[in-house]
Amino acid sequence: MTDAASTPAAGNDGEIVVELKDVHAGYLPGVNILNGANLIARKGELIGIIGPNGAGKSTLLKSIFGMVNVREGDITLNGASIVGLKADKLVARGVGFVPQTNNVFPSLTIAENLQMGLYQNPKVYNERLEFVTSIFAELGKRLPQRAGSLSGGERQMVAMSRALMMDPSVLLLDEPSAGLSPVRQDDAFIRVSDINRAGVTTIMVEQNARRCLQIADRGYVLDQGRDAYEGPGRDLLNDPKVIGLYLGTLGTDAA
Repeated sequence: MTDAASTPAAGNDGEIVVELKDVHAGYLPGVNILNGANLIARKGELIGIIGPNGAGKSTLLKSIFGMVNVREGDITLNGASIVGLKADKLVARGVGFVPQTNNVFPSLTIAENLQMGLYQNPKVYNERLEFVTSIFAELGKRLPQRAGSLSGGERQMVAMSRALMMDPSVLLLDEPSAGLSPVRQDDAFIRVSDINRAGVTTIMVEQNARRCLQIADRGYVLDQGRDAYEGPGRDLLNDPKVIGLYLGTLGTDAA
């Protein structure tokens, strides 16, 4: 485990897809939620971000996706700064984002939701549909069904599938297990692992800290808008400092 407050987040060799360098960001003028956050996601990695409520986890994802004002520092995608770019430009550059709530169009069918994910490149619909249904096979059998009639777990599958339609180089997931039953939570984590194994670099924010760290290649512990600790997921899961400070109140499911 690395104390990220004193040691830069570096680690394994490999092509860097997303990097945050000393990012300060917030929603209101003069009020920062992120206060010097750092993060590296390399090609093919599954990155888990945990921390107490109000630590800035969702704000970090939204900063990457252009939804929060970045006041200091830099965010790069494949080596190029993306600070200030709007969501449509980021999607075109290979960034997919799945918000925690309101993440499907309930009045549209599953097929129409997936088509919305390809509004910038509709010609590859059949090709991308084959890919997403290789991960979410049940969706392929229910394409005419309206998304509003689906359970929370099923809606989460549609939301992740829609984000994958544009063949992103990095997928940002905000609390994919939130509000789901324990069985559906397990299924959500399995699907996240499946997406990552299919070659999609994944950055996931999760309140179920233990389950998140079990599947993450590397994890970051965010606290007061800064990365307090960074290291391999299993190392963080078993580190006494992280257990004492964070895991005692986060992710109460047994490991």
